[in-house]
Amino acid sequence: MVYVLLGTGFEEMEAIAPIDLMRRADIPVLTVGVNGKIVYGSHKIGIEADITLEEMDLTELEMIVLPGGLGGVASVSASEKAMAALRFAYDNDKYVAAICAGPTVLAKQGFTDGKCATCYPGFEDQMGSANMLPGKAAVRDGKLITGTSAGCATAFALELIAALKGKDVADKIEKQIVIR
Repeated sequence: MVYVLLGTGFEEMEAIAPIDLMRRADIPVLTVGVNGKIVYGSHKIGIEADITLEEMDLTELEMIVLPGGLGGVASVSASEKAMAALRFAYDNDKYVAAICAGPTVLAKQGFTDGKCATCYPGFEDQMGSANMLPGKAAVRDGKLITGTSAGCATAFALELIAALKGKDVADKIEKQIVIR
């Protein structure tokens, strides 16, 4: 199961593109409302989450995804349960993925130390001792996957799919959505 954490103020494109593309690839994905069942993104788009944090079953977890958006990142950071879920994924060698400002949350936990990563331009100084690759849309280093920004949400999503289902499936989805 892939859990996508939606905190109030999340960046909509960075959440919806990965959710949509992973579901097209037949990957089980559930959105998780950090602040309740209805969560508003940074552009005031309301999303009804599939489940709340209390309903997450970490024994089913394959990957946890943290979209950016400064409000969403702050919401996740302020939630002990959300942070515990991220820690559980990391400690149990599950995929941990974040995009835009999201990787800074992982860096504060030491998850990015010594790993290749990317984040929103200008946030590199908040990435601890990560080996930053700012020219990349998405970077995978082992079970850590990071993305740069809303404009890179599709590349990030395809990297998530490649991690879980292989490059052939990611390539198939890329062809289906006709990237030019």
